[in-house]
Amino acid sequence: MAKEKMEIGAISKPRFEFRSFGQCFCEAHKRMARLSVPVPEKVWERHSDEIYIISRTNDINNTKIRDGKMDIKTYVQTVDGLEQWNPLMKGEFPISAQVLKEEVFPAFMVEMPELTKDTYTYEEFIAMVEANPDLAAVRVHKQRFGYMVNDTICEVGNVLINGAKVVTINSESTEIEDIKKTIADVGLEGVENINYLQAIKRVIGMSNKPLANE
Repeated sequence: MAKEKMEIGAISKPRFEFRSFGQCFCEAHKRMARLSVPVPEKVWERHSDEIYIISRTNDINNTKIRDGKMDIKTYVQTVDGLEQWNPLMKGEFPISAQVLKEEVFPAFMVEMPELTKDTYTYEEFIAMVEANPDLAAVRVHKQRFGYMVNDTICEVGNVLINGAKVVTINSESTEIEDIKKTIADVGLEGVENINYLQAIKRVIGMSNKPLANE
């Protein structure tokens, strides 16, 4: 069976991903840039502002809000140390109480707040999050530089997590062997693979583990 060709920004079947966070991946970044094939100009450098909803009781559902839209991905499996995630829900604000009750708060795995209205604005939703001691709304700014190595979608990003700067590097594909080759080629073998959920928890103190190369 022919493997799927990766295209940056295109929807594909669920991808596997290697990602790490730390203060500097300078050598790996240099190698990734040298090894990359040409990529579309629109992914040379991208900026975005997002809100991640972090739950003390949940590590399997990744929730972020960007441009008024909520996106929840759920963890599927880990194969050879690489995580696979699937879309769980996409929604927009104002958002219905039914969606909050049936999909959003169950994904956080916390007690359901009292819902007295039919729909809720973004501000009202954030107020509910901030009222729950097990939830945190975390501001994340991303400056991402896109590459393509061994037919895997790659990036290096400068990330501000509530203003704290960290660096992330990643490789993702539907093909596990292509990612493993990329990890080896750019010099990231042995570096911890963690996702945004875990990294944010470490930065805001919800987890006491350090980041990869600190």
